[in-house]
Amino acid sequence: MFPGAGTLVNVVAVLVGTLLGVLLGHRLPNRTREVVTDALGLVTLLIAASAATAVGDRALTDAVGSSAPTLIVLGALLLGGVAGSLLGIEDGLERFGSWLQRRLRGHLSGEGAASVDRQRFIEAFVTASLVFCVGPLTVLGSLNDGLGNGADQLYLKSALDGFASIAFAASLGWGVGASVLALIAVQGSLTVLGAVLGDVLPAAHVAALTATGGLMLVGVALRLLRIKQLPVGDLLPGLVLAPALTAAVIAFR
Repeated sequence: MFPGAGTLVNVVAVLVGTLLGVLLGHRLPNRTREVVTDALGLVTLLIAASAATAVGDRALTDAVGSSAPTLIVLGALLLGGVAGSLLGIEDGLERFGSWLQRRLRGHLSGEGAASVDRQRFIEAFVTASLVFCVGPLTVLGSLNDGLGNGADQLYLKSALDGFASIAFAASLGWGVGASVLALIAVQGSLTVLGAVLGDVLPAAHVAALTATGGLMLVGVALRLLRIKQLPVGDLLPGLVLAPALTAAVIAFR
């Protein structure tokens, strides 16, 4: 498949989910939603395991030695987690979403001509955009798609977003579908960035990034399975540190 196919599938899933949500409302039982989420969590574990095996990639082991790849991934996650938690990335994303919603609500309420329908549409757009565009799968999936590692992670995200859009559209309406504009902008940009990195970064650095991202996906799976709410957003700096640590090991080896 061509780079960007994952985002295209994601867009279609959100649009179809919005249509079903508006037409069907809340007719999907809660138990069915939980079973679907559990199934997606298990599939996430499978994709995570596949990505994490890049730690044994021949290009990486040849470049840094047989024992260093695991230490590089460990260092990227530890240092990335420390940096992310000190910066408050996970909390910051949540605060940004709340701030944006409050700002838009305040702006609309101050306009006498603003209709209730318009306010509802804007709220649906903002809420859905934040849910669909802010998260580890958005970053990991789009980068991997651009790097040429396949769009499996974005296909998984598409399934998650499709079911989420049904629930959102059932209560918020057509504005959920408009969030695909933000989805295209964010994931498209990250996919292009991944393609650029794929051309610039050596294979060993890409393998370290992929393996680190795979372990982050385990955290996403644990959240989906309701086992532990790991702050995966705080680990995202590890994606930058993994290639940097690989370069450092190669330089000092």
